[in-house]
Amino acid sequence: MSRLVVINSGILSLIQDLGRYGVAQQGITQGGAMDLHAFCWANYLLANDSNAAELELTVGLACFEALSDCQCALTGADMSATIDGEPIAPWQAFLLRKGQRLQFGAAKHGLRAYLAIRGGFNVPIVLGSASTVMREQLGGLNNGRPVMENDILECYQSLLLTEYSCVPTAYIPDYSADIVLHVIESYQADTFTSQQKALFYQHRYQITAASDRMGCRLQGEKITMMTTQLISQPIALGSIQIPSDGLPIILLNDRQTLGGYPILGCIARMDLLRLGQAKPNDEVQFKVIDEPLLIHYRQKWMDFSRFFGLPF
Repeated sequence: MSRLVVINSGILSLIQDLGRYGVAQQGITQGGAMDLHAFCWANYLLANDSNAAELELTVGLACFEALSDCQCALTGADMSATIDGEPIAPWQAFLLRKGQRLQFGAAKHGLRAYLAIRGGFNVPIVLGSASTVMREQLGGLNNGRPVMENDILECYQSLLLTEYSCVPTAYIPDYSADIVLHVIESYQADTFTSQQKALFYQHRYQITAASDRMGCRLQGEKITMMTTQLISQPIALGSIQIPSDGLPIILLNDRQTLGGYPILGCIARMDLLRLGQAKPNDEVQFKVIDEPLLIHYRQKWMDFSRFFGLPF
């Protein structure tokens, strides 16, 4: 059985899978990998189930040692990973031999890297998922806590691969590129005047250091609405909430399930894959989505889901 020991857990290392679904009515959020594109490719490279648990590394600076030979895959942000001092590029599968150390530096572009192991990490399943949600103390190795120094990470028993592959260049994102987020306006868009919506779409916003897995907090042009609070309502992934200070918050995987602030709209699901790699001080710009682009994005999401065998 393949096993890793955590030498240094880095800034934040979390066990994640596709997320925890069907429990929102209990007030429990979905969690799950922030960048599904990188997450899914890591499992694909190892012929794992699409929902196999991986490690989501935020910022980097983590270190792991193999207690036995491990077949691994690394995707997402380039964190200058090395194996016993020898550089290894992301977006490929590789063999980490017993006694070797996989060391990460800090992310250059992007924010999160994904480390998968053949068979997936063997961790407890809570309410249908292994995903770690620290705020709710659910999932992960134990009660929603991050991976810590000296933790032993074991994988499920699985036949070893006979060859290794890498992700085609065409499917490797450029995390240094401008971030444009397409908005599907909600019925509450009428809460904002056309002038205020024009301000929202014309200006760039900067991601603040207060952003986390719950929400992406933005600094920039303040948006005024005709009402500041509504009756609490369910919150969808990617909702753009405008609180009383007028500064938008994009609600993400670990968001609360209910909220009472007006919602201008929702970020297109395909754009959320890129937003999962946005870091503090990065800038984002919003564009309203028209019907032809909405149809295009819907087809892209269906193709993405089908290719990786996603259950949603």
